[in-house]
This record gives sequence, structure tokens and C-alpha cells, in this order.
Amino acid sequence: MDLLKPSLDFVFKRIFGVEENRDILIDFLNAIFESANEPGVTEIEILNPFLDKTAVYDKQSVLDIKARTADHTIINIEIQLRDQKDMEKRTLYYWSKLYGSQLVQGEIYRSLCRTVTINILGFNYIDNERYHNTFHLREDNTGLILTDDIEIHMIELEKLRDIAEGQQRKLVRWMLFLLGPAKEKMEEIAMKEPAIQKALTTLEFLSQDKEIRELYEARQKALHDWNSSIHGAREDGIEEGKAIGKQEGKIEVAMHMLSKGMSRQDVATFTGLSVTEIEQLQRRQTQ
Repeated sequence: MDLLKPSLDFVFKRIFGVEENRDILIDFLNAIFESANEPGVTEIEILNPFLDKTAVYDKQSVLDIKARTADHTIINIEIQLRDQKDMEKRTLYYWSKLYGSQLVQGEIYRSLCRTVTINILGFNYIDNERYHNTFHLREDNTGLILTDDIEIHMIELEKLRDIAEGQQRKLVRWMLFLLGPAKEKMEEIAMKEPAIQKALTTLEFLSQDKEIRELYEARQKALHDWNSSIHGAREDGIEEGKAIGKQEGKIEVAMHMLSKGMSRQDVATFTGLSVTEIEQLQRRQTQ
């Protein structure tokens, strides 16, 4: 039986976002922080470990992972496989909601804690060759960080496809796992990392579970339907724009021909507009 794709948000959450796999999540996060030259974490609390099955069928639901470290840092991990052209605004919106939700009525602003967003992208988004980019709030000229409360990681899977096995850091091995190569390749990667071996074992178990596979296919269909509707709306918009532009062009030509004294019938024949439409244009010229 083929393995499920670990990069699908539903599967990703079932591997990394459950209590029994907290050690996998810690290893995964430490690979990210190591890549960004930041200290790792030793303890973590998963804030949304339960998965509502109805969310699987909702094409707009976000199956993310929210966690809190021992020093109260809030971390949000989200996988986006398709580019909706709004990643930076979407990221800031969800980051701000997570940051602001820490403050309950009557508390002081100093109680707000560092909030980290990690986006794993299935498409190229940042205009450089780096597969892992980390963003902070800095002063333009000196690079001085205003606050470390905001931290955003963008990790792009497509930039990793050509990296040779055996020559990469731990984060790359995790990302290669998420890319879902053949099982033999996954086993080769997992041999070097106990946490990845446990993730692979979890993935194999999920892939053999009939109910999980049904939910997996339902999630794939929901996301496919969503992307198809977005693409269809975009196509309709383009065609509507072309039609509007074509009509406006006809009107402009007709107005010019009328100003030159050409007959209504000749203008109608040349532009494809009706005689009635030509008469309306003439009235507009005289108003």
C-alpha cells in the first residue's frame, strides 16, 4: 500500500500534533531553530492536539499545530501546498490573532510572549535561493531588533528537491521526509534520525488505517475543490475583463466614427454594435 503524503496538512497534524509524538515535534522544531542559529526547546505543550473530523471536509479550515514552550513562547506551524498569492498577509493576520489572544481583559502588555509562526510551503515564494528564511522586526539601517516577540519562518519544500542525500542538515532531512519520496528513500533518511524513524513508523500506521485513508482522501478532495473554485473564479474574471475591454473598445471606435459623420448603419456594421446602441451613443455625444 502506498504511503500517505506527509505534507498534506491532515497527515502532518496526525504525525506531529498528537501527544504521543511530542518528542517528534520537539526534534522537528529544534531542526528549524538550529537552521536559524537559535536555541532549541526541551519541553513543549501542544495547545490543539485534537482534530475535529468535520474540519477535514471544510476546504477553508486550517489544520495547523499550536504549541507553547517552557519559556511560554507560542509557536504556530502551518503547511500551505498551493500559492494563493496572499501568504505574507495571511501570515501576519494569523500571527496577530495568536499574539493578541494571549492578553485577557485586565492584563498588562508586558505579559505578551514571543510568538513564532512557521510556514512550510509547497511552492517557491521568497525571491532568493534559500530554502529557509527567518524574519524579525528590525531597524532598516542598523539591523537592531525592536523586539523578538515576532518571528516568522518560511520554509520552501520545492527548493530542496535537488539537494543530495547525505550532505544536508537535520532540517533538510525532515523536509525531504515531508516531500514524501519512495518508501526506500524514506527509510534511508530515517536511518540517520531516530525521530524521523518514529515519524515514518507513524506514517506507515496511518497509511494502513482504513478510516484515516478515507479522511485523507476527503481532505484531498476538499482542498482540490477549493483550488478548482479559486482557479475557475480567476478564469471567469479574466474572461469578463476581456469582454468588458472588448466592448469598451467597440464603443470608443464607434464614437470616433460618429464624430467623423459616418452613418449609424455603417458604424453598426463595422463595430458589431446594434443600431439602437449607436443611437444611444449619438445622444450621449449631444448631451
